[in-house]
Amino acid sequence: IDDAAAKKAVAAFDASSMAKGGEPLMDEKGTVIQNWKSAGTENQWLSIDFNSMREVGGVVIDWEKENYAPTYDVEFSDDAKEWTTGYSVAGGNGGRDFLYLHEQQGRFLKLNFKKSNAKNFGITRLEVKGAEFGASPNDFFSSLAKEMPKGLYPKYFLNQQCNWTVVGASGDTKEALVSELGAIETDRLSFSLEPFLFVDNPLAESSLRPDSRAGKLLTWSDVAVTQSLENDYLPIPSVQWSYGGWRLTVRAFVAGAAGNSMLIASYRVENVGGSASPKGKLFVALRPFQVNPPWQWLNIVGGFSKTDSIKNNDGIIRVNDKTVIAMKTPTAFGATTLDGGDVTDYLTRGVVPSNQAVIDANGFASAAIQYDFDVESGAAQEFHIAVPFHQWSGSPMPNMRDGADIYTSLSFEATKQFWASKLDRFQIKLPSSAQPIINTIKSNIGYIFINRDGAGIQPGSRSYERSWIRDGSLTATAMLQLGIKDEVREFIDWYAKHQFENGKVPCVVDSRGADATNEHDSHGQLIFVIKEYFNYTKDTTWIRAKFQHVVKTVEFIRTLRKERKTETYRSGNPEERACFGLVPESISHEGYSDHPRHSYWDDFFVLKGLKDAVTIAAILGETKYEREFADERDDFKKDFYSSVRQTMKNHKIDYIPGCVELGDFDATSTTIGVNPCGELGAIPEPQLHNTFNKWYAFFKNRRDGKIEWKDYTPYENRIIGTLVYLDQKERAHEALKFFMNDRRPQGWNHWAEVVHRDRATPKFIGDMPHTWCGSDFIRSVRAMFVYERESDTALVVGAGIADEWLNDPAGISVSNLPTYYGNISYSMKKDGKTVVVNLSGDVKVPRGKIVLKSPLAKRVKSITIDGKGVRVSSAKEIVIKKLPALVEVRY
Repeated sequence: IDDAAAKKAVAAFDASSMAKGGEPLMDEKGTVIQNWKSAGTENQWLSIDFNSMREVGGVVIDWEKENYAPTYDVEFSDDAKEWTTGYSVAGGNGGRDFLYLHEQQGRFLKLNFKKSNAKNFGITRLEVKGAEFGASPNDFFSSLAKEMPKGLYPKYFLNQQCNWTVVGASGDTKEALVSELGAIETDRLSFSLEPFLFVDNPLAESSLRPDSRAGKLLTWSDVAVTQSLENDYLPIPSVQWSYGGWRLTVRAFVAGAAGNSMLIASYRVENVGGSASPKGKLFVALRPFQVNPPWQWLNIVGGFSKTDSIKNNDGIIRVNDKTVIAMKTPTAFGATTLDGGDVTDYLTRGVVPSNQAVIDANGFASAAIQYDFDVESGAAQEFHIAVPFHQWSGSPMPNMRDGADIYTSLSFEATKQFWASKLDRFQIKLPSSAQPIINTIKSNIGYIFINRDGAGIQPGSRSYERSWIRDGSLTATAMLQLGIKDEVREFIDWYAKHQFENGKVPCVVDSRGADATNEHDSHGQLIFVIKEYFNYTKDTTWIRAKFQHVVKTVEFIRTLRKERKTETYRSGNPEERACFGLVPESISHEGYSDHPRHSYWDDFFVLKGLKDAVTIAAILGETKYEREFADERDDFKKDFYSSVRQTMKNHKIDYIPGCVELGDFDATSTTIGVNPCGELGAIPEPQLHNTFNKWYAFFKNRRDGKIEWKDYTPYENRIIGTLVYLDQKERAHEALKFFMNDRRPQGWNHWAEVVHRDRATPKFIGDMPHTWCGSDFIRSVRAMFVYERESDTALVVGAGIADEWLNDPAGISVSNLPTYYGNISYSMKKDGKTVVVNLSGDVKVPRGKIVLKSPLAKRVKSITIDGKGVRVSSAKEIVIKKLPALVEVRY
């Protein structure tokens, strides 16, 4: 390190030669040099003495138009005697050079220029950037994005959130992401396809650098953007750009089955009128960027995607190890290294690079496919690009190339039919203003299929590309509730095989195998999902095959509980006594990841598992196990509720706590005690109602802007259902409306794991869509139409039907909605002061009967069932003993 005097010294500049008038201007820090011109091109160099050691992250050079160096080295030295090469430029094209100098340092920096065809070298401006400029490729491209016109780089490089969705085949190991602005990430950690339009005779002056060619390059920054799904719910996303008389629609879908699937991106250019010329160019750029933003740090890092090589062979393009197929022969194609200029340097001029193959040592290669179009007003033209997800044999290339529109159309229709067959097993018709609720249910089922890897149900395709039994059991329940059984059975069969020999159920399974981390909710969840599958299938042969998994799990739960049944916990301090008989602490609840705690989330699921184990043993006639399991269930239930009461006393609280140690308020966690764990009526009151009253007060203040808040997790969707179970449907609908508004974007019907109040906040949001959050929504909304009440085995119908739905002349209808007891169908329609409810289906009426909740929040005057008057003993519940039934409720 130089002494203080040296640090204050002014930086010095030196060069091999200077043309007359080519003497530079230089700031004293040696950061910016302006207007240097050499006297020739042989053995020319330029150096800077910083007068102290300096970390350098990059250099930005603006060349004179013709007098640039296509090849040169950037060298560093501590003593101006021995030099090391930090970067070598090859194939430069003039204009502006951005040099990525990661972790370079020295007292001296030298640019050593190679021979050029020009008469001299001319630099109009050179700036030396600090270490932060090249700290990482993401930092480097963020710096470029800020220096270049807006729209030439992904939005996230401007430090703004850019949302996305997923496309893929059901159960495939590979999926693509589509950004809300139309870029398509072709695979995990892979490059993207990014659209641009170059329009002749533009409606407005270009903000980009001028060129001799007339026209304007349209980017995401220039256009109005909207997003949609096919038929408003199928998981086939589109992004539409609108600019003047032009409309570009980018649609992505995946054709074929898992293991043999292919991403197809369609680009539809429409002239809707108002354009002076029907001609233009569509550019589809191949860029070294993911759709997944840089702040997506969990398991993978988003942003930059290393792209070393690009090679074109008649529209069959190899990008690293992936194939991109231009299904219609392009007008032109070109690739470039960053030394030769980013591909957008060319696109702004309405051209593509000339190279057909490039290798970029930094992985910064980019390219573009060019399609010229001539579209008269009212007409459209389509172009299609395919990217096989797996090893591609080259078939069926003739059909794809010669009949691209037909091939794409047939593939698209087959894909639509597949998704419709999966998602249309039930129908719920609501007034048009409310139908997006049902569309969102169906879309999230589709996303669940896509996020699956084989049998493994996963909450995401990038950050959360693992299978948790926690997420999986609740997501599987949502699937069963909508009639999807085969995939649930496959998941349970696969996951159960990973149970440890001692009976421990792994919290998560991925490609590396089972994870032994202690998360004690997992044991109850495995038993729960086994029983839940049986509830919808009545498959005794299958559940018999799973019984040993149940036995081993109960034995392991018993072993865990022994750790908390010692004298220390029986008669220790108040906190220790509150742990007596529970399962040990764990980090299953993400809020306790900093330190394991005795989480009631775990204990609720353990109780549910033990209850279901008793029922399974009874179903199978295993009376010995039934008695043993019942004893364990009853003992645990006693200790569990004793613990809850002790913890409320310890912390002097009047709500249900989240864990023993903190006595924390966590309504989103407490919900599972109500559903699926079925403890409504057993959970202490009034503390249970206090919990959700407290949440509702917070919710209103948050919704109405009366408190400051930054973010929340859409796991809160599950509270909608709990409010329904608590007969608070008005509150449930307030919550429903709020959470529906936070789908991002609205047209894609999903949530990320984290919702930020400021939609542009550049922070981690988990996967998008996050299908565990989506499954919470499904289960909650399903409870509005029907749910099974554990306390009396009643089938409850219509508990969450909104008054405003019935006030609409269309009314509502439900068809083939699965329940434990068979499929139920019904319609509700208001006729004056009477609501007519027509129920049918193959439901085997349960012991607790069918309970119809009063459709309107008004006082009931009379009720008839099948034309016979019944006593109005309860205005809230109408008991129906057989189907079909016609119920008329007069208010």
